[in-house]
Amino acid sequence: MFKGVALSITSSCLFATLYYYATLLSPLNGEEIFGWRMLLMLPCITAFLIISGEWCQVKAVWQRLSQKPQLLIGLCLSSALLGTQQWLFMWAPLNGHGLDVSLGYFLLPLVMLMLGKVVYGDQLTSIQKIAALCAGLGALNELYQVGKISWSTLLVAFGFPLYFMLRRKLSTASLGGLWFDILLTLPVAAYFALGDRSTPGVFTQVPNLYLLLALLAVISSAAFMSYTVAGKHLPFSLFGLLGYVEPILMVAVALILGEQIKAEQWLTYMPIWTAVGLLVLDGGRYLRATRLLAREQNSAKVKVDLCDFV
Repeated sequence: MFKGVALSITSSCLFATLYYYATLLSPLNGEEIFGWRMLLMLPCITAFLIISGEWCQVKAVWQRLSQKPQLLIGLCLSSALLGTQQWLFMWAPLNGHGLDVSLGYFLLPLVMLMLGKVVYGDQLTSIQKIAALCAGLGALNELYQVGKISWSTLLVAFGFPLYFMLRRKLSTASLGGLWFDILLTLPVAAYFALGDRSTPGVFTQVPNLYLLLALLAVISSAAFMSYTVAGKHLPFSLFGLLGYVEPILMVAVALILGEQIKAEQWLTYMPIWTAVGLLVLDGGRYLRATRLLAREQNSAKVKVDLCDFV
């Protein structure tokens, strides 16, 4: 569980870095950045899987696909859900939907918490219940301030949980499954990256775009891989609650970029930050209990060994 929490927080930090990093990629627009991300991530993740000896995960999905061709339908749907979210992540801030999408990210962990409880029967600790309540109060205030729920808010809040649930249903919640998700987005990604504008002209204008895009691929790949592996090591509900770390970090990035938190927005952020603090406390308690249990088990084993020796 500790590994899952660490990877989830790492992925949130990396995604928040991407939130700032996109401002360095002018004159590329949101669609083009999305296209290049997906095109360049595939070789990065491929190299990682081969070097780490985990290419067997891709082979396993491919073997299942060859034995059960109808799996391709599920993989295409999974890829479409992922691609849509990644397109929206880059498109929204540049097209007046940044606030709507941020509201979706605030609501997302609550939707996952609800689904985890109802669909998977996840059991919540008392601290996690209090954290969920705090986060819910913050999300309700944000909903009150915005005054409506847009299509982009609903797409984030319900699209991501559907993606995670589908991957669990397909048994593709692994780096091998992520590799296929990205692979199947390549036709659309290539259209966005290479379609409307003269790509050579853009790179002539800004020569350092080559290096910036290479770093974009590395950061994106590391973020996706951390996020994917974290999902395998955490209960669905806790995985959802940890999703609040990312929007909080995105707020920090926005402040660095010169934006300000309005007075009425503190009623959104303070309960959510409280929720994250409670999750950290709960994780610390879990680690302490795990270590104590391990020590007791080791102590009992030593006693048994001594008795055998005597």
